Amino acid sequence: MDPSFEYVFPAIRGIQAKREYYVSMCPLHLIPKLFLFDEEEMVPELRAQRVLNKSRIPEIARYIIDGRDDYVFSAITASIDASVTFQVFGDQPKSSKVGILHIPMSAKFIINDGQHRRAAIEMALQENPDIGDETIAVVFFLDKGLKRSQQMFADLNRYAIRPSRSLGILYDHRDESAKLSKLMALKSVAFKDVVEMDKSTLSPRSRKLFTLSAIHTATVVLLNGIDTETEEEKASLAIEYWDEIDKYIPEWRLVRSRQITAGDVRQDFIHSHGVALHALGKLGNELLLQHSSQWKIVLQKLVNIDWSRSNSDLWEGRALIVGRVSKSHQNVILTTNTIKMYLGIKLKPEEQSVENEFIGGTNV
Repeated sequence: MDPSFEYVFPAIRGIQAKREYYVSMCPLHLIPKLFLFDEEEMVPELRAQRVLNKSRIPEIARYIIDGRDDYVFSAITASIDASVTFQVFGDQPKSSKVGILHIPMSAKFIINDGQHRRAAIEMALQENPDIGDETIAVVFFLDKGLKRSQQMFADLNRYAIRPSRSLGILYDHRDESAKLSKLMALKSVAFKDVVEMDKSTLSPRSRKLFTLSAIHTATVVLLNGIDTETEEEKASLAIEYWDEIDKYIPEWRLVRSRQITAGDVRQDFIHSHGVALHALGKLGNELLLQHSSQWKIVLQKLVNIDWSRSNSDLWEGRALIVGRVSKSHQNVILTTNTIKMYLGIKLKPEEQSVENEFIGGTNV
C-alpha cells in the first residue's frame, strides 16, 4: 500500500514504562473499519485476545441502541504494528503532549481490550447508522511486530475484578427487575434492614441475612410470566408474597428484632440461603399463576417444614452437598420439590423427572 496513505488522529501523547502511547477519540463508524484484523483465524500463539464470544455481541449492541441517551463505554486498547509519527501542536514544551498521530494504512491493529465492544458497535451501526458520529476513546500502544500484545492483554486483565452481582444490581437504574429488587429490600417487612446491598456473599459475622443478588434472583423467578398493569402493582405483589412467607419463618423475625444473630441463622438453617429463596420464588410463581385466590392458605403449611441444616435426612443432596449449601440448578429444583411436597402441590413433569433421578428412579 502507498505509504502516503495514512490515518490521522488528534491525540494526546503519554509515557508508560518508558514507552510512548497515544489516546485519541475515534468516531464509532471508523471502529469496524480500523480494526479489521480477524483474530479468530490466528493461531493462539499470535492471538492477543480471547476468541470472540459471539453470544455476547447482540446483548451489548442492544445496550447501545436501547440506551441511546445514556450508554457508557470505556476505552478500547489496541496495539499498532507500524512506524508512526506524532506532530505536536505549537512550539512550547507544554504543548508537546498534544498533537496529530499519523498511522500508515498498512499498519496492523490488534485489540488488547475491547474486542466485544468493537463487534457490538459494528452491529449497532447496522441498525442505527446515526450513532456513527459519536466517539469512543482508543488507547494506541506501539508494538512493532506485535511482540508485546499478549503480555499486554494479560497485564490489562491481571488485576481486573468484576463487581459483585449485588453491587451491579444496586447501581443498575435502567433494569426494571433491579429497581424492583432494591424497592423490596427497602419496603418489604421480611427484608428490611437485613439485606447486604454491596456483596454477593456473606461473612459469618455479617449482620445481614440475605444478599441483594439472592433476593433479585428469587423475585425475578417469582414474577416470571405474571402480568400487572403497572410496575408498582408488580412490586406490591412481590412484597406481599415475601411478607407472607415471613409469617412462617420465625427466625427471620428474630434476626430483625436482634434476638438472634444473622450468622447463627445462616449457620443453622437453610431458609436464609439463596437456594431456598430461589426455591420459594419458584413455588410462589406457580401459586400466583395457578392458585391466585388461595395461595396464602397453601403457604400456611410452611410451618411444617424443618429448615434445620442438621436435618440431613431431608436436605442432604437437595439443598446440601456433603453438608454445604449448594445453589446449582438441580439443587434448586430438588429444594423446590421438597417444599412443594410438604405443601401438597403436585410436581411438574420436569420436577418429577429430577426427583425420580435423585431417589433412584422410584416414583414418589
